[in-house]
Amino acid sequence: MSTPLGNLEDITLRALRTLREVDIIAAEDTRHSLKLLNHYDISKPLISYWSEKEKIRAEEILDRLRSGLSVALISDAGTPGISDPGSVLIRQAIEEKIDIIAVPGPSAHTAALSVSGLPTEEFCFMGFLPSKSTQRRKRLIELKHETRTMIFYEAPHRLLQTLADAMELSGDRRVAVAKEISKIHEEIFRGTISNVLASLHNKMIAGEYVIVMEGFSKQEPGFEEALLEVSALMKKGLGRKEAVKTVAGIYGISKKELYDRSLMLNTT
Repeated sequence: MSTPLGNLEDITLRALRTLREVDIIAAEDTRHSLKLLNHYDISKPLISYWSEKEKIRAEEILDRLRSGLSVALISDAGTPGISDPGSVLIRQAIEEKIDIIAVPGPSAHTAALSVSGLPTEEFCFMGFLPSKSTQRRKRLIELKHETRTMIFYEAPHRLLQTLADAMELSGDRRVAVAKEISKIHEEIFRGTISNVLASLHNKMIAGEYVIVMEGFSKQEPGFEEALLEVSALMKKGLGRKEAVKTVAGIYGISKKELYDRSLMLNTT
């Protein structure tokens, strides 16, 4: 069941009714969830299932379900299992053929996408990028030619470096950085990555952030960049023909023309 990201009014009537009707509420952090429940005068037995205890608590919750009790699964904010605990319990309940009913509502990544101004026809949600720099940069390189709009969650202490890495590895693309969605200090920064970094320069970087970044456009690069890609692949040991086939497919250009031009490269 989805719960508000910040503003407690962002909850559905169905969610409130469900919380009042179930026997037990499984909450990521009972202390956090009590604020929501107290606000709406809801009193129910609570079980916490925060991330480090999720596997242990999942079995306890399943015992309640097996006995015929109804359980509402909620995270601190947004939707359980979406970069939040909950997926372990959901998978185990599915395996035991226990009925699971989604009670939809707020989700930070779709909220950020909807106000980003970037293409929404196709997008991919990547969750949190790796916390270690080398692994994060490797992941960004892997996503360099992703054509769909990409959505990431990021911690405040890594935000600026992640944006800088994205600009270095993927180019100065358009992004929207959403801060503290639906909360008091909500703010959206839009523009190229360099523009957004400049806007954030004198800002206090704190709270929760969602990065929405435009995808790779096959029409943008010309043969010069494609030839550099061919050269890089060949230096890694790939044959010319296979390197040309791979790069031509990514850039949407003629394999024959790219192959002919690659013959002029000083690559062995």
